[in-house]
Amino acid sequence: MRLGLSLGYQTSWTTPADHLAMAQEADRLGYSVVWAAEAYGSDSPSMLAWMAGQTRHIDLGAAVMQIPARSPAMTAMTAATIDTLSGGRFRLGLGVSGPQVSEGWHGVRFAKPLARTREYVDIVKLAIARKPVAYEGEHYRLPLPGGAGKALRLGFHPPRDAVPIYLAAVGPKNLELAGEIADGWLAIFYAPDAAAEQLQHIERGRAKSGAGLAGFDVCPAVPVAIGDDVAACADLIRPYAALYVGGMGSREQNFYNQLAVRMGYPDEAKQVQDLYLDRKVRDAAAAVPQDFIDRTSMVGPKERIVERIREYAAAGVGTLSVSPYVGDLESGIATLRAVAEAYEASGVAE
Repeated sequence: MRLGLSLGYQTSWTTPADHLAMAQEADRLGYSVVWAAEAYGSDSPSMLAWMAGQTRHIDLGAAVMQIPARSPAMTAMTAATIDTLSGGRFRLGLGVSGPQVSEGWHGVRFAKPLARTREYVDIVKLAIARKPVAYEGEHYRLPLPGGAGKALRLGFHPPRDAVPIYLAAVGPKNLELAGEIADGWLAIFYAPDAAAEQLQHIERGRAKSGAGLAGFDVCPAVPVAIGDDVAACADLIRPYAALYVGGMGSREQNFYNQLAVRMGYPDEAKQVQDLYLDRKVRDAAAAVPQDFIDRTSMVGPKERIVERIREYAAAGVGTLSVSPYVGDLESGIATLRAVAEAYEASGVAE
């Protein structure tokens, strides 16, 4: 198992300079990849291209580039460009986002996300491989029929004819799709004790492509807060959990809320969502069960982090991407160093 760093996206309390410093420290410590995210603020490719010229060894991952935000050809161009700028260090994470962002921000209907994802990945692979992009699908037809378009190929030679593709997946069918068409899975709220059920769906998809789990990268983003008081560390992560379980979607459709239900928290998930959507955000955070935080995060003293790293490795994780929950850059760098030391002590390094 390898270590990664998940930076998320820019917020009102972060700066690009801080994110760069974190990425550079992770690079120095031997972390395998740094991931940048996007929602409806900062975009991931800009951050990664900026980091590409200011890091040396660490891979640069999009977690994710939103499918409704770009045509598949544009995504292929961006992926090939960053791969070139970085000397072959790019990883392409893709996700359909959710109905509110897809339809409210990008103006793209959310219908049939699985079929659209499959076609999108097909076209991205064609383009990066520098093959003529001719495609006849339900959602994408290239060139457009009856027009002046022609099947074009990528206009330069990137260092690789393929980049690693990861899918952000939560539901069972999306997990199966990730196993079938991708090289890795970007997971959220990954609980080692509940991983077997999720990995069954991945394995089913891998079997469709004639492969097993070997070589497939299970890559969860895992919140980390290090300190002697486990409950106090968990409190730092509660707002994040409440945002996703309670606020990332509507009452009718919230994939993260549904995941919490499948993990055994139906009543708690409903309470968190009701409070969050009623704009009682602090109450929603307080309602997130301590057990849910503990199962899906790494919290507590360093000795406890060592054991948790072993649990993640035993649960099939290939890249453990940590998200430090800290208040400043100095604390963030200290957390990266502490996790790196715990990783060495765990004995799971490749």
